[in-house]
Amino acid sequence: MPGIVGLITKMPRERAERELLQMIGTLRHEDFYVTGTLTDEPLGVYVGWVAREDAFDEGMPLRNERGDVLIFSGEEFPVPGTQHRLQACGHDLDPNSAQYLVHLYEEDPAFPAGLNGRFHGLLIDRHHGTVMLFNDRYGMHRIYYHESRDAFYFASEAKAILSIRPELRKINPRALGELISCGAVLENRTLFDGAYILPPGSAWMFENGSLNSKSSYFHPGEWEQQETLRAESFYNELRDVFARNLPRFFNGHQRVAMSLTGGLDTRMIMAWERPAAGSLPCYTFGGEFRECQDVTVARKVAQMCGQPHQVIQVGAEFLSRFPYYAERTVYLTDGCVDVGRAPDLYLNEKARQIAPVRMTGNYGGEILRRVRAFKATKSLQGLFDPDVFLYVEKAQETYSMLLLEHPVSFAAFKQGPWYHHGTLQLEQMQLSLRSPYLDNDFIRTVFRAPRPIFDSTEVSLRLIADGNRDLLRIPTDRGVSGTRSGMSAAASRGLLEFQFKAEYAYDAGMPQWVALIDHSFSSLHLERLFLGRHKLFHFRIWYRDVLASYVREMLLDPRSLSRPYINRKNVEAVVNHHTKGDKNYTMEIHKLLTLELVHRLFVSSN
Repeated sequence: MPGIVGLITKMPRERAERELLQMIGTLRHEDFYVTGTLTDEPLGVYVGWVAREDAFDEGMPLRNERGDVLIFSGEEFPVPGTQHRLQACGHDLDPNSAQYLVHLYEEDPAFPAGLNGRFHGLLIDRHHGTVMLFNDRYGMHRIYYHESRDAFYFASEAKAILSIRPELRKINPRALGELISCGAVLENRTLFDGAYILPPGSAWMFENGSLNSKSSYFHPGEWEQQETLRAESFYNELRDVFARNLPRFFNGHQRVAMSLTGGLDTRMIMAWERPAAGSLPCYTFGGEFRECQDVTVARKVAQMCGQPHQVIQVGAEFLSRFPYYAERTVYLTDGCVDVGRAPDLYLNEKARQIAPVRMTGNYGGEILRRVRAFKATKSLQGLFDPDVFLYVEKAQETYSMLLLEHPVSFAAFKQGPWYHHGTLQLEQMQLSLRSPYLDNDFIRTVFRAPRPIFDSTEVSLRLIADGNRDLLRIPTDRGVSGTRSGMSAAASRGLLEFQFKAEYAYDAGMPQWVALIDHSFSSLHLERLFLGRHKLFHFRIWYRDVLASYVREMLLDPRSLSRPYINRKNVEAVVNHHTKGDKNYTMEIHKLLTLELVHRLFVSSN
């Protein structure tokens, strides 16, 4: 993912610069990336950066009149009038760049607490002889770090640090258990021993080439302790904040396209943005079997808003190149997501051709309606060595403790940076992804909600109605509507819910007894009755049919079967039964393929 990389050290300059160049070389994933480096030998700083060309953060480094230097990665969505205010203070600014950020440091003693967005950066204050490494308050624009005896290493991708510290190429057993159980590594750990994640809201200070303090500029408790509002007061404040701040996310000189779904969260954006007719290209991701509900509904929304709409389909072309996309997905995300997310890389490559900025409704359900995107599971018992499974059980205990936190804190400061980060990183390899649901004011306000608000769609529907009441006439992909009622509406919603659950039960969630029956009637191709109505990816039948040879080649390879953390006999049974079609082991194959690729790409690789 585009970001910063480097080391802070007292080692000789020649060695430090050699290591910096090696680290930055691992981040050059695309031809449209631009890179640069900066050295400040007296302060022991050796830093590089990678950015997408023409993006908000392309023009690094940023300097001010007094000699401060800022290397910034990500996007920031300032309060309107910020640049004019800084110009009034005598600062000479380029209105089309991020230059104002380094001047904010001069004017704001609490910097970077006032920034709004997903970002990380390194700030060199030569006057005070200090260096600050910081990130956003959600930790979504990730920074990995490693502290050795002779240097502090940091990078937006773990592989950059692994490239020069080969002793870190060992899987942390606790992290392995968490990845198997939760699909994410928890508590700012990583898969690799000795490599960690900078906590959300960090501002770590360095002097004389050494780490001086691990400070935080923000703690979730600041928002948790706000007074709870009454329902009507809460809604009015949330509506005003959403309407006032949404335009910030459409600003900038790059073309923006709307990644439109059939759900509530992108609908809220369309209701309040109100773009001029034909000015906001919209697209929706589609599958291979039929037009899914997302496409059907999104097309109607775009049409009602007077915007062009197209479908980006995942199908035969993607499947023909699945080995490439599977390996690329695991490599680019440092093993943070499994191969089941490989279609996201393919789809975002296509989306970039439409616009370099992708507006989404991501995180709206998680922040506003307490949608829990991941959970701890023991379903993979028997596939792994008993010692590994002890860490799987430990992961469940850790996860259960996390759920005791405030639900919005869990969503914004735990689920976001630990679970959602991997998919976000994959998407941002191709384009800038924006979501107004990570706006500071919006989340701060959500913390003031009365608890019952979280258990319904009422707030979302009211926001749509107050922005564009006509959009309420279009039911969502799950049949939710603010205008339709009665028996026919209930029946329509019931049918969509049945189709949604039936598709899951006929795909990744198929019970084993159903898989056996389905196998007996395989000639009837019953999956065509259920698949593609809501979901785009159909890995159960893909692994059984078109990807079966790849699954067998990868998982039955003697190298794969010799890994110390797996049970060879049970892995062979999983592969043989699934590719035969008489059992469903979709999720197990996701995990096994991902772990094998992690081993080949990061542990065994040179």
